[in-house]
Amino acid sequence: MIKVEHRPAKHRFIAVVEGEEAVLDYTLAAGGVMTITHTGVPKPIEGRGIAGQLMREALSAAAVNGWRVVPACSYAAAYMEKHTQQHESDLLDEALDESFPASDPPSVGRSS
Repeated sequence: MIKVEHRPAKHRFIAVVEGEEAVLDYTLAAGGVMTITHTGVPKPIEGRGIAGQLMREALSAAAVNGWRVVPACSYAAAYMEKHTQQHESDLLDEALDESFPASDPPSVGRSS
């Protein structure tokens, strides 16, 4: 797992890997709108999932703080589109599990 550090005063998340610094920059507007403006991973450390880890940490911080997220950079937009669809499916499965727990026998055809 890659360690990501949040630097709120700079509106930045960073991950240092092998002396190289990967970043995710954002702005924070009134009303709690986090706009992700840039993600960058230096070539020597590309392809290791570092940008994804930066996004996970940024989205986690947004959730904790109640911020709405606007993905202005192309990577952030692609990441959110891909993972939103995945999470929507997971949430639907969870909702169905809560509505119809597998341990409850079906009530169809029973009389009370």
